[in-house]
Amino acid sequence: MRKGILLLLISLLLLSCRKDKTSWTSNWSLPLVNDTLDLSNQINDSTLSVNSEGNLEVELTRTVLDLGIEDILSLPDTTIEQVFTSSVGPLNVPPGFTIVNEIEEHTLDLEDIQLKKIRLTEGRIRFTVYNPVDTKCFFTVKLPGVIKDGSVLEQQFSVSGSSSAGPGSMNSLIDLAGYEMDLTGISGSLYNVLQSLLVVSSDPAGPFVTITQAQQFKIQATFENIRMDYARGYFGNRVFSDTVNVDLEALKNVISGTLDLPAPELFVDIINGVKIAARATILNLSNTSVSGNTVQLSGGQIQVPLYINEPTGNWSTLQPSQTSLEFNGANSNIEAYLENLGTVHQLAYQLALNPWGNLSGGYNEIYPNSRLKVKVRAMMPLELGADGLTLQDTFNLDFEQDIEKTHVGSGSFVLTALNAFPLAASVKLMLLDDNGQLLHIVNGTQDVLSANSGELDPLSGLLVEKSEVIFDLPAHVLNDLQKIKKVCVRAVFNTPDATGNSVPMSIKAGAYLAVKLKTRFVLNTVL
Repeated sequence: MRKGILLLLISLLLLSCRKDKTSWTSNWSLPLVNDTLDLSNQINDSTLSVNSEGNLEVELTRTVLDLGIEDILSLPDTTIEQVFTSSVGPLNVPPGFTIVNEIEEHTLDLEDIQLKKIRLTEGRIRFTVYNPVDTKCFFTVKLPGVIKDGSVLEQQFSVSGSSSAGPGSMNSLIDLAGYEMDLTGISGSLYNVLQSLLVVSSDPAGPFVTITQAQQFKIQATFENIRMDYARGYFGNRVFSDTVNVDLEALKNVISGTLDLPAPELFVDIINGVKIAARATILNLSNTSVSGNTVQLSGGQIQVPLYINEPTGNWSTLQPSQTSLEFNGANSNIEAYLENLGTVHQLAYQLALNPWGNLSGGYNEIYPNSRLKVKVRAMMPLELGADGLTLQDTFNLDFEQDIEKTHVGSGSFVLTALNAFPLAASVKLMLLDDNGQLLHIVNGTQDVLSANSGELDPLSGLLVEKSEVIFDLPAHVLNDLQKIKKVCVRAVFNTPDATGNSVPMSIKAGAYLAVKLKTRFVLNTVL
């Protein structure tokens, strides 16, 4: 600390004794990037796997459709009503007389869906009862077939008599979670039929009461926000169709060149956990590259309807079926499709449930764990054959440069790379102004060399090549340093063999590219 203060005092003393400007130079090295690229995060996450030879394989899986019971079936809010009017009268009945004891069936309007049994996870029922006579009555409402823990849903009301304002009324709200509903009616052979039992008795402690044919004893039951986790019946003829886009952002930086992907396979899997007849059709599968070139996948299974098998078992033993469409080099143009390096993949499909009508005799069935899924899988060895494959990306820079004071007199960017990939790359920097206009192009002194020309690392068991690429900044570039606001890095990749030809090469598990980018600047300082 004392030495630093002493040097500072001496410098100030010398400067105070001179009339001319003083200048000196200093060397600066500033790290900009220190990073490692590897594929370890992609292994065992439905993207990459390691084969028996220690090479990486692509096992890319994406789900494009996932349907559950809430997507296939829904019950609208529904109100049922039971009304009793005396067929004779007027009648004068004693206290405690049973005025009504009737059961009715109510058909739910579910269009072409025919339900026999469901189990509820959510929902409620709102009861309202109306008493038209001028003395208190006791109402008992039951819904036979609506059962929880072995007990039928039942609600009892004590309803005051009518008045000048109208019939006496009372209401209640019941949570339906956990209830099962039998919708086969009294006979047990129907569907979409709900039963209600109404029992009305006059007050045992009340007076005689007169019943007329104009009076209505009534209950209203409104089902709200019903959700199910199990259903049996005929689920109707439903068609699901959509066009799904999958964006691959990483490929948007590819601007030219080719990539050879040998022996690729693509599968479209339909996984059916719903006991229902179904038919699937792939209408179109295409991708578009960043240059705008579109390739459509062709093959005998495009636009060909495919029958989907039903699952086996039930409840905890349910085993979904899997039906697959396979596209390979023998039956399609899958290699040309993938080598187009599409940034946007578009899949158009149609999935029809019960396309041939009610063939099951009303025995479609869906369980809490039932799902109907469509997945796309790509499988291939991770063998890359790059020939002039060009990627570029742009980054922001901001240099302060004052020729009259402290400024960069000379300098360079230095890229140090440890490469365990069988890829070589030539790199250039394009220096841009704030509007993206090109100011200068700076080429590296050499390529980033392929690991195939490197030495065996005993720790990783991989071939590793070290490269140092220098990007010299000449004077005319340094004069514009303050104008440079962006740098576009363009890398051209190849997979060279011993003769220099680009051929497909396997990628070893654990392969990495460690890079360090720093500046070497000579600063001129003028005071």
